[in-house]
Amino acid sequence: MHYFVTGHTGFKGSWLILLLRELGHEVSGFSLPPVEGGLFQRASLEKLLKHHFIGDIRDIDALRNAFEVAKPDFAMHMAAQPLVLRSYEDPIETYTTNVDGTLNFLRTVTELETPPVILVVTTDKVYRDDGKGSYVETDPLGGHDPYSASKAMADILTQSWAATNPNLKLHVARAGNVIGAFDASQNRLIPDAVRAIKSRDTLTIRQPNAVRPWQHVLDCLAGYLLLLNKVKSGAEIPIALNFGPDPSSIRSVAEVLSAAALEVPELRYILSDSEDHLKETQLLTLDSRKASSMLGWANRIDFQKAIEWSFEELSKGSALEIAERQIKEFLAMGTLR
Repeated sequence: MHYFVTGHTGFKGSWLILLLRELGHEVSGFSLPPVEGGLFQRASLEKLLKHHFIGDIRDIDALRNAFEVAKPDFAMHMAAQPLVLRSYEDPIETYTTNVDGTLNFLRTVTELETPPVILVVTTDKVYRDDGKGSYVETDPLGGHDPYSASKAMADILTQSWAATNPNLKLHVARAGNVIGAFDASQNRLIPDAVRAIKSRDTLTIRQPNAVRPWQHVLDCLAGYLLLLNKVKSGAEIPIALNFGPDPSSIRSVAEVLSAAALEVPELRYILSDSEDHLKETQLLTLDSRKASSMLGWANRIDFQKAIEWSFEELSKGSALEIAERQIKEFLAMGTLR
């Protein structure tokens, strides 16, 4: 099968390329240029692609051209401005990328003579923050910060598009905080910790008590693929599904760092007690029982293993070798085969 991925040069997209290739599929992608130091650049993933398009998701003509060339069986929309802090710094970029970009994607796939099976990836942060945690798919959507609001808007847009285009096989996936090796993003816990270790700096943590549903990127991506395969087979699946970790993997930021320090003793950090920070959700967990019952999906990588694998980029070996070895071990767990 042929998969088309927007945002394929990013953290999730890069791991998805390798996972799909290991499963025997072709992959094409449309994205901004890769970030220096990320998996795409370090593992030279361009050479593994059928088609590699560099462009901005807000440029609908460039996106249309890419789809007309690729003609995929599946289309996965992951291109986004994904960072909360950056959304405060540049809300216009965040809204136009996450909302207008999603609209461009939906318009483009709908115009195709043979539309693919379509998945739009949003986030656990689409839910209205009422502090209760353990959100189910029917809970109200909302968002205080520009990132959360923009992704909630993209989620609602996709649901509306599906309702008015019932011929499309179109679904939404909402996932938690994914972690893994070779994430070059700024202001994310694991990559910030890796950078601090490499530079021998002390990491300052601004929200040590924030609780997140941490899961390894491969578990998350496996859920997306199981969903797409079920939809292609004709199964009746709700428009949106959560893909969050087992409750045993729900930890505070401080607990994640404590576990990381056991794997990498060189990690030095301090927990800030400053109240001078922008609003972010403090308690955020997902109820993923629907994905479990309908898809047979579950996380295979436990919390400590996810932490261990996330810091393996500090070990010897090429990025491609480390990533491919982890994927082979993951698939040996029986997740997708």
